[in-house]
Amino acid sequence: MLRALAVDDERPSLEELLYLLNADPRVGSVRGAGDATEALRRINRALQSGPRGPEAIDVVFLDIHMPGLDGLDLARLLTGFAKPPLVVFVTAHEDFAVQAFDLKAVDYVLKPVRKERLAEAVRRAAELTGAGPRIPVHEPDPDHVPVELGGVTRFVPVDDITHVEAQGDYARLHTGKGSHLVRIPLSTLEERWRSRGFVRIHRRHLVALRHVGELRLDAGTVSVLVGGEELQVSRRHTRELRDLLMRRP
Repeated sequence: MLRALAVDDERPSLEELLYLLNADPRVGSVRGAGDATEALRRINRALQSGPRGPEAIDVVFLDIHMPGLDGLDLARLLTGFAKPPLVVFVTAHEDFAVQAFDLKAVDYVLKPVRKERLAEAVRRAAELTGAGPRIPVHEPDPDHVPVELGGVTRFVPVDDITHVEAQGDYARLHTGKGSHLVRIPLSTLEERWRSRGFVRIHRRHLVALRHVGELRLDAGTVSVLVGGEELQVSRRHTRELRDLLMRRP
């Protein structure tokens, strides 16, 4: 069973998080901390007591914006430990997702926290630690991508995606109505969506051929106009892209 620590400086948010974690059958125990400094003290005691000690911690559910030492600061400190607990960020801010996963976070849950979304984060942590019962994972819907927006999961049709931008271990999906950050590497999407007309044009960009409006050549530099944006095409991808566009129905 997972032994968890929840960290949030806002008491109502902390109490809600503790309630939801206590209700999950994979969580054996959960304690709360009102700031990152208190959390660091608890983690130090847990590491001193050892993995079988009474204060052991497997995973920390961590807010980002807190006075003094914030959540990202604490996560950076934990990377220097020999055997730190796993980290799941729980925050109202989408902007720090890339930094969070650079710090090897297990998951990034947006507030307001939904029971189902938190359960998915617990599942990931439980699998990594070998704790708790395994819950079958359903295959993803090939025609839609689940994205989080304001604590609500929405399903974006793949056909609406104009292009994809690499952001570390994440990818930013661009549509005509905005963009969404998802925890899927660009290389995975390239392989998954090749048959749907997506092609790599640069180490950072994947485009949907159906949404390419123009192919431009200027002083030896090739670019495409897609979704209202002009994106550079790297030299190694230029010939393949031109051939695909010429064969496009």
